[in-house]
Amino acid sequence: MNEFDYIVIAIYIVGFLFLGKLFTGAKDGKEYFLGGRSFHWFPLSLSTAATQLSAISFISAPAFVGLKKNGGMMWLTYEFAVPLAMIFLMMVLIPPMYKAGIVSVYSYLEKRFSSSTRILVSSVFQISRAFATSVMVYTIALILTSVMDIPMWQTITIIGVVTLIYSYSGGMKAVVYGDMIQMIILFFGILICLGVGLHELGGWGDFIQNVDRSRLTAVDFSSMGLSEGSEFGFWPMLIGGFFLYTSYYGTDQSQVQRLFSANKLETVKKTLLFNGLLRFPITFIYCLMGLIIGTLAITQTDFLQAIPKGKPDLMIPIFIRDYLPHGVIGILMIAILSAAMSSLSSAINSLSAATVEDFANRDQSLSNEKYIKYSKMAALFWGVVCIVLAFFTGDIAPTVIEAINKVGSVFYGPILATFVAAVLLKRINAIGANVGILAGVLVNVYLWLFVPSVFWFWWNAVGAIVTLSVGYIVSLISQKGNIPDLGKLELYVDRNKILTLILFFIGIILFSVFIPSMI
Repeated sequence: MNEFDYIVIAIYIVGFLFLGKLFTGAKDGKEYFLGGRSFHWFPLSLSTAATQLSAISFISAPAFVGLKKNGGMMWLTYEFAVPLAMIFLMMVLIPPMYKAGIVSVYSYLEKRFSSSTRILVSSVFQISRAFATSVMVYTIALILTSVMDIPMWQTITIIGVVTLIYSYSGGMKAVVYGDMIQMIILFFGILICLGVGLHELGGWGDFIQNVDRSRLTAVDFSSMGLSEGSEFGFWPMLIGGFFLYTSYYGTDQSQVQRLFSANKLETVKKTLLFNGLLRFPITFIYCLMGLIIGTLAITQTDFLQAIPKGKPDLMIPIFIRDYLPHGVIGILMIAILSAAMSSLSSAINSLSAATVEDFANRDQSLSNEKYIKYSKMAALFWGVVCIVLAFFTGDIAPTVIEAINKVGSVFYGPILATFVAAVLLKRINAIGANVGILAGVLVNVYLWLFVPSVFWFWWNAVGAIVTLSVGYIVSLISQKGNIPDLGKLELYVDRNKILTLILFFIGIILFSVFIPSMI
């Protein structure tokens, strides 16, 4: 990198500091955390997509596809369940919570069950999200430090402090519109890397001639994920993925908060539809980028030798450093910074919302002035926590990232089941819900510790089924507690959107099956 690259990065940083200043002046909690419920579907959709297209996705997924041992286009199977999850959320889970007018998704659990259920689930979210975010910041800082001439501590500080300032000042509006900008930058960064990589290979024909054909297989119908080394089978990725994505998009504060920010319910549906359709094409493009650049690394010895042994995640940053012109390098470094800042800003805003709503203002007694004060204090607190934790993550980060994915799958199923019970199953009471959550989590922990042959994607489904089963049985036995009437259940059926997502689901599977014959 030279002075021109650093100037480009500096302009970007100043711009985001200005963005936070632009959206200061929130008058109450719903304006600070939900943007006054003023957002239309397009900015919300890009913001949600930006948190999914994280810096880890931009760097690790292409490395998995193009260079990692036993990797390949099977990464696409992560996306198969997304359209089906969006249908369930659109029809069942999100509408009643949106209509409740809540800020924290966990407050719905107190309305239906008890304060203990709300506090338990919210606490799990806050601890796990802060830890996961700090690992993400450390990992990206480590990668950037390896290709930029600045120390590790400066990289973490730049990512953390800039994100904290504009998130603290502007609240949800700064987060959403910042995510929009970052999403656009990152997408163009992917296209630039793909195009330059293809050019360096000599064109599409040379890519086809040199690509490792074993990496083109995306779908494995024979693997059930019930034995060592049988990950990425069609059925575990589809069934487990459905529970995982339904829980993540429908019960995780960092995602649901965006849906609660929509100006009307129809906007929520459009946002879910757009994300159900957008994720797979974006994932395919960065997987194709990884396949092309991985092929380039295999065919060009100097490039392959520049990638440290055992660290394939450095493939993309080293490619950017060695193959792109100055100025463009700065833009691509911005793309990686953008992805990291998008994930961090989302975490800071959602963590502070959960803290204020589920602990400081659970009885709704705070004045608007105190609410905003506590909200900004919580945002500052969680921002500092994530930054400080990033310094202490250390060299355990690569293993912790995998562990965090597993930790998420330990809890996602039970948490989803609790929300499903709250909306659909009136016979489950607060005692049943709490015991069910604990049972679902304990079963998943048992699978993790003592049945390693079961692929962790299955935990999402197993945890949900155990939670609902135990919760129902305990509720029948206990027969304690009054179950509040939250109104008659309505299924929000939008035939056109549902049919579109079903056809898209079928289409992406067929497309993935035939990738080897198309490339």
